[in-house]
Amino acid sequence: MSTEVSKTSALKKAKGFKKSKPGTYLSIGTTLFGAVSVMKQAKKARGEQDTLQLVDAIVSAAAIATGVALLVRELRRMNSDDVLAD
Repeated sequence: MSTEVSKTSALKKAKGFKKSKPGTYLSIGTTLFGAVSVMKQAKKARGEQDTLQLVDAIVSAAAIATGVALLVRELRRMNSDDVLAD
């Protein structure tokens, strides 16, 4: 029973970190890290003149840009909710 309680506690801590400023910064970083792969995919697609792969890279880049924009918005909301920021 104590292991179940510790698992629940660890899960709550992990969820809390995800909603924290450091967690949001980490999410932005990992999302942007995915952009490197998309850039390589786009470069390869252009070299091979593969239109379908190029479209896939463009859609993936749009998804990354949207994800980062959402995370930045969440970070701004955290900063505006900060009582000490006044």
